[in-house]
Amino acid sequence: MADGLPHKESMQEYPKPLAKLITELQKLPTIGQKTAQRLAFFMLKLPDTETAQIADAIAQVKQQLSYCDVCGTITDTNPCYICTSPRRNQRIICVVEESDDLWAIERTNGYTGLYHVLGGVLSPLDGTGPDELGINRLFQRIKDSTINDEPVQEVILATNWTTEGQATALYLTQHLETFEINVTRIAYGIPVGGDLEYIDEVTLAKALEGRRKA
Repeated sequence: MADGLPHKESMQEYPKPLAKLITELQKLPTIGQKTAQRLAFFMLKLPDTETAQIADAIAQVKQQLSYCDVCGTITDTNPCYICTSPRRNQRIICVVEESDDLWAIERTNGYTGLYHVLGGVLSPLDGTGPDELGINRLFQRIKDSTINDEPVQEVILATNWTTEGQATALYLTQHLETFEINVTRIAYGIPVGGDLEYIDEVTLAKALEGRRKA
């Protein structure tokens, strides 16, 4: 059977508690039936203390985490430690779609500014417009910064290179023109160590467009 949602008949082969666990695990991203089954049977073999720790960790995530009132990322302190850190450059804001994008950039250890998490991308077909995202909060942050000693000077658009991500970046670019700030877009192209013969045509074309002096 394909690694997707199981047929009702197949789940009847398992004891009800096990079938329920498999069903719940399949709600996780990229987890199909076979993977859910492997995880469920693995958990059955774990000592009770370890399964209790897993359950407790899940409960703590739901109970103790919230969204930063300033940037919108997931945090256990409010505002988050990035927004309150005196070592961060208050004049630069990097706009990302989700919190996991923020942490991907943090792992590079090459960015020291602030962030703004939109919580998604513009998608009219899904009913996601500017009001459903953190776009207005971004504009307000920029306005409020002009009152402080360190007004925002640059906004880096780091949305994904998908159709929706591009549309969101374009929308932001157009509306940020009313502010006296620099608006930049993250570059993209050939990955480090990549061979040209294995690079898709679109990525290669964009790499050529974004060429710079050697």
